[in-house]
Amino acid sequence: MGKTGGFLIYDRQTMPTEDPRERVKDYKEFHQRLTPEQQQIQGARCMNCGTPFCQTGMLIKGRVTGCPLHNLIPEWNELVYQGNWKEALERLLLTNPFPEFTGRVCPAPCEAGCNLGLNMPPTAIHDDELAIIEEGFKRGLVSPQIPAWRSGKRVAVIGSGPSGLAAAHQLNQLGHQVTVYERHDRIGGLLMYGIPNMKLDKAVVSRRLDILQQEGVSFITNTEIHTAEAAQELLDQYDAVVLCCGSTQARDLKVPGRELSGIYMAVDFLSRNTRSLLDSGLTDGQAISAKDKDVIIVGGGDTGTDCVGTSLRHGARSVTQFEIMDRPPLDRAPGNPWPEWPNVYKLDYGQEENAVLHGSDPRQYLTTITELLGTDGKLTGVRTTQVKWRIPEGGGRPAPLPVAGTEKEWPADLLLIAMGFTGPESGPLKAFDLELDGRGFPLTPQPFQTSQEKVFVGGDMRRGQSLVVWGIREGLDTAAAVDQWLQKS
Repeated sequence: MGKTGGFLIYDRQTMPTEDPRERVKDYKEFHQRLTPEQQQIQGARCMNCGTPFCQTGMLIKGRVTGCPLHNLIPEWNELVYQGNWKEALERLLLTNPFPEFTGRVCPAPCEAGCNLGLNMPPTAIHDDELAIIEEGFKRGLVSPQIPAWRSGKRVAVIGSGPSGLAAAHQLNQLGHQVTVYERHDRIGGLLMYGIPNMKLDKAVVSRRLDILQQEGVSFITNTEIHTAEAAQELLDQYDAVVLCCGSTQARDLKVPGRELSGIYMAVDFLSRNTRSLLDSGLTDGQAISAKDKDVIIVGGGDTGTDCVGTSLRHGARSVTQFEIMDRPPLDRAPGNPWPEWPNVYKLDYGQEENAVLHGSDPRQYLTTITELLGTDGKLTGVRTTQVKWRIPEGGGRPAPLPVAGTEKEWPADLLLIAMGFTGPESGPLKAFDLELDGRGFPLTPQPFQTSQEKVFVGGDMRRGQSLVVWGIREGLDTAAAVDQWLQKS
């Protein structure tokens, strides 16, 4: 464990952030790491619990608590406290091949499961993880691990997001020759174009990709596998094919006026911004600009938050975010006890920036759009109504029902739809002629193995929209299933 009684001696301290007034001026990461000595004190707070819920990764009421990767958290917290960064890194990499990603963008369900969280602030596990990997790079402890043996088997991985990269990494380490195909111009999938640079600097992604290449993984960009001919070519060339194409079919807003210009899917807004940032420093005119515009964002999740932060960096005149759910309580409700994920009100980075710059949280709760308004084919505003969640007269699940007399109009030049994703795109599914379930996801008669014997599936494409940490877990598990099958074939 950390220091005996350390949790009684030391207060929780997390990474400080740059002032919102300054950080919105650029797209640099805004978290500032603690010194190694300060981080050691945070490791000292770990109690090395007999039952470490922090590493269980279990689902409670459909939400995860504890680490889905089953990271050996008490072990490396102890090593952080000791200042033994080398062994801490070794223990961390046993379960997580990409801690520099999760240490930046994971919401830390491990901390939700920390036993300290029962009645005091949890151990700063998230920041300990990031400190371990970054100290590892700083001290020259991270190097390519080139497999000493090759199986002679070839595997194609379609998609280079968290699950695709994790599958490629693991299969390569198991001795198979891996080639990753990506439809965009850069490798990284969600990590490259879905998450803004201020949350995950693309130099961090490129650093890991360089290591994977040195270890023997091959990458091919600008290649889509959306036809039967392309799929068959891969099946002929490779011993197995792994589909990690994500759950990228965005949920649309189906209201009158949807055909107006000035309305975009959030993922397009974010990806075009990052591509333009990387290509030209936002000078090529390819980004969807929010400058001097009244921006409306539909959806209250992480993608919506990223749209808030990006719009503010563009110089939006105003930003408003509609959330159909009720505002969470400030403290846990009686029906939401530890170690469940705490459903409580918080300001994420985008909302915090708006509160500082414009004086308020941009979120409007229990609000839904009923009509999009426009002039000459261009969006000029939206009409909303407030809702209450009730069980319909005919019975069934609670639904958001409109509240009479709460209609309101809002000015809008730019509308961003961040309502989540319904499932995988149909192109690769049809190309490989896969059997699907009722939701449009591939059936897996055997774990991670589709109706086509040589084709496996993992990540959001199998389980639906989820966290980066789940994508990594899925990629590792898919790789294990592929390896087991290859050994038998």
